[in-house]
Amino acid sequence: MILSDARILEEIEKGTIKITPFNAACLGSNSYDVHLGSTLATYKNHILDAKQHNEIEYFEIPEEGFVLYPHVFYLGVTLEYTETHAHVPFLEGKSSTGRLGIDIHATAGKGDVGFCGNWTLEISVKQPVKIYKGMPIGQVIYFPVEGEIITPYNKKGNAKYNAQPDRPIESMMWKNKF
Repeated sequence: MILSDARILEEIEKGTIKITPFNAACLGSNSYDVHLGSTLATYKNHILDAKQHNEIEYFEIPEEGFVLYPHVFYLGVTLEYTETHAHVPFLEGKSSTGRLGIDIHATAGKGDVGFCGNWTLEISVKQPVKIYKGMPIGQVIYFPVEGEIITPYNKKGNAKYNAQPDRPIESMMWKNKF
């Protein structure tokens, strides 16, 4: 079951969902539209190593926009900061984004109860496309949780992506033991 617009507003009022900045015009019938933040990043190295800390380089999207190219993996960030304390948030691309050939996540569309932060976007494109900061990029939908949450994400000692800032965050796979 997905929360409706009325339920999303109720949960915002209760404080179990937080969206900043919030704009009522971005509330769909069962989702909330999020926008592209001003910062993108790419990995410094062409070959990535899952056991190593792969560093990224940040750059700002200029006012005139920025062209994304295929075969380059970009990390972006949502303009919106979100908190979800009683529901499972899912981030999906908007159909208009997809119709431009833009994928906003490779695998990480699901958040956890207790996620607090801006969403890092895993952006790839099918053909060159110019993007702009502040453009609608995705939508968050919320699912209720069945059962008690023992440890929300923001209370886990090993939560690698807790309190994500308003800039992209690189993979923290290297922090895992394998």
